Amino acid sequence: MRQIKPNVFSIGAIDWDRRLFDELIPLPEGTTYNAYVVKGSDKVALLDTVDPAKNQTLMGNLVSLGIDKIDYIVAHHAEQDHSGSIPDVLMLYPGAKVVTNAKCRSMLIDLLHIEEDRFLVVEDNATLPLGGKTLRFLNTPWVHWPETMCTYLEEDKILFSCDFFGAHLAESNLFVAEEPLVLEAAKRYYAEIMMPFRPAIRKNLEKVDALDIEIIAPSHGPVYDNPRLIVDAYKDWVSDNVKNEVVLAYVSMHESTQKMAEHLTAALIERGITVQLFNLTVTDLGKLAIALVDAATVVLGSPTVLTGAHPKTAYAALVANALRPKTRFASIIGSFGWAGKMAEQLAGLIGNLKVEVIPPVVAKGHPKDEDFLALDKLADEILNRHKAIGIVT
Repeated sequence: MRQIKPNVFSIGAIDWDRRLFDELIPLPEGTTYNAYVVKGSDKVALLDTVDPAKNQTLMGNLVSLGIDKIDYIVAHHAEQDHSGSIPDVLMLYPGAKVVTNAKCRSMLIDLLHIEEDRFLVVEDNATLPLGGKTLRFLNTPWVHWPETMCTYLEEDKILFSCDFFGAHLAESNLFVAEEPLVLEAAKRYYAEIMMPFRPAIRKNLEKVDALDIEIIAPSHGPVYDNPRLIVDAYKDWVSDNVKNEVVLAYVSMHESTQKMAEHLTAALIERGITVQLFNLTVTDLGKLAIALVDAATVVLGSPTVLTGAHPKTAYAALVANALRPKTRFASIIGSFGWAGKMAEQLAGLIGNLKVEVIPPVVAKGHPKDEDFLALDKLADEILNRHKAIGIVT
């Protein structure tokens, strides 16, 4: 429990030990579930709750803060790491109303079985006075669910942004202390959760950027007392600008694909292209997602298993296809023994990417001199395409 501004408190929970989110997303640095209390002269609002596993921490903080009445529970997002403790808060404060938009209300009824008469539904840009403090609600759909909204505290110029601008990072600092550490965590969070919704995020960025914001208080990670740090980073990430970088993600069973990946990496470096190489048998997929945010080109490498791609490469292709990075070009390298459709299969798995597919290089068995020459040509093709879009001079 810590004060952000007079009568504005952070009362959420730090989850130091959580290592997986949604049984899918790695959390190497843990996470936080941020909840906030805003005390007006007339009314008290709780903005979001916490994951049910940390419910007792939230309840303890409310008691320690001496909150004997909550008038409003603002639900920015129906996902349970934010909303899961609402039923318990309603039991402790039976006079409270859940304030949210109509879409989120419907989801909360389905997910948490909250009674319909416990809600106060608000429209976009509606305000709620608390007495000397005014909450303004902004619908920000698809960051990252369709019902997500933010709250702007007008008098204190604080944006409570929910998952928007969040970071899975467990640390004791209330405000951002180590900017590189926080930006790395925020970029991972963006890559894994927000990147599929770039067009919607661009529109919502315009919406919040029009506000006079002194503090951004997200639902995960530290609070930004320099909001330009994260707003400007998001503007770069959601733009169409790519960098002179290649992400090369591969699997190799008997070193054939590995030798091809290493040769292509060296050839690209010689041509002045930055390469991020990922051996998918040991890669943290979050690191791969971060690399995908800016890279102009993605290359997938795989041996042929039976007649198709190695499952780990196929999974990486599915992840990239789901995340929809702004990558402009893609290609495939690998090997086969007797037959197969490895390259065709991988190309078919990345249909969501708006990329030009550069012809693949596939070796029969162990790569030969002509295969390495073909990889040199592939490096030339990638360089030429990077030059054509103006990221290499």
